[in-house]
Amino acid sequence: MKPHIKLAETKTPDGGTMFLFEHDGDFSISLDGAEIMHSRASTSEELLGQLGVERLNRERDSRVLVGGLGLGFTLHTALKFSSDKTIVEVAELLPEMEKWNRNHMQSLHGGLVDDPRVEIRLGNASNLIRKAKPASYDAIMLDVDNGPVAMVAKNNFSLYSNNGLRAIRSALKPKGRVIFWSAGPEPMFEPRFGRAGFKVKAVPAKVHERAKRAAYMLYVGDKIA
Repeated sequence: MKPHIKLAETKTPDGGTMFLFEHDGDFSISLDGAEIMHSRASTSEELLGQLGVERLNRERDSRVLVGGLGLGFTLHTALKFSSDKTIVEVAELLPEMEKWNRNHMQSLHGGLVDDPRVEIRLGNASNLIRKAKPASYDAIMLDVDNGPVAMVAKNNFSLYSNNGLRAIRSALKPKGRVIFWSAGPEPMFEPRFGRAGFKVKAVPAKVHERAKRAAYMLYVGDKIA
């Protein structure tokens, strides 16, 4: 049996320890001993990227924001389903995550962080959104934490607050779309999302393609003009 190899580790802003592992060509990331990402369980991240860009006009210049680089699956899918006219900004809180993708996981996505359409913004996605000029983005895809219940960084919760949702709405262009990845249903979040000026749809997402049931939830919100 091939061993699990620890490739790197780092500290989160809240003092947790995050590890990158490789096992027989697969990659995983754990936080304080709990696995939070795995390259064999990427279906929901890929769906996030696909739904995020599906309404873009491929003939026009577009700008989208991906909150959270992770293992790169959402970025990969957003690039795959959009045109050369689309710029994809990636907000990543941990600078090590960019290094891990570039230095350790070239085999996973072929160095997407160096794609000319990609702009890496190191820092908190919430801060980037709040500082954005009105109508900056055609779409925003957020997979920055465990969902409305923050796990990696406590201040990620602000994205799901009333003020956070208003900031997101301001940063989106007319008829823009935002999608939140969640580790499960959040019945208290969905109505708050709608009251912020979005047409909301909850889309179940599987852990991996062959899974019989959906474990995660994508909350899709289309900006109401």
